[in-house]
Amino acid sequence: MTSKRIMKEILEWTKVIVVSLLISVFISAFILQPSIVSEASMEPTLEGESSFDADKVGDHVMVFKSAYILGKEPKYGDIVIVDSRVERQRTLKDEVIDNPLIRRITNEDTGRHFWIKRVIGKAGDLLEFKEGAVYRNGIALEEDYIKEDMLHAFESVVVPEDHVFVMGDNRNVSMDSREIGPVPVENVVGKVFFRFYPFDKISKY
Repeated sequence: MTSKRIMKEILEWTKVIVVSLLISVFISAFILQPSIVSEASMEPTLEGESSFDADKVGDHVMVFKSAYILGKEPKYGDIVIVDSRVERQRTLKDEVIDNPLIRRITNEDTGRHFWIKRVIGKAGDLLEFKEGAVYRNGIALEEDYIKEDMLHAFESVVVPEDHVFVMGDNRNVSMDSREIGPVPVENVVGKVFFRFYPFDKISKY
């Protein structure tokens, strides 16, 4: 095999790899993105990794991103991934830069800013904590998905326009809207719709 032919094959394979990488980045940034649950804040619905147990693997989930990018509003009960940096405006550029594939290449540690939570309130809702329960517009929520009763109250809040109020199912360990406030809809980066690992816990949401 001549050196010219070898170089031609290398160039062809390089093109294939580059195109495949670009397609993968596009799909992961704007359509579907796998994610690993890295905390305990959504237990018992989703199990997270444990800093105390190296053998415990966080649930692997698939996140649907297209709907929210195209302007679809999150619904009550949706399990979503939010960018907790609520003080900054997200752009389409962020969708690419924050992509797990890009983060791995650039070694950027921005993953800690992304939280998996549940949508509890939408724009205009009055959320309160009383009598040991969360109330939305004066009606107590039936939350059979939470791990245990909440131990601490939070201040009543009216969710602003174009925002959502999110909370973890493991209320007593979760960092969520009770700390950072309502989350801009543009910071809702995707909806968790499928758990594909562990295989014995495959679920659709």
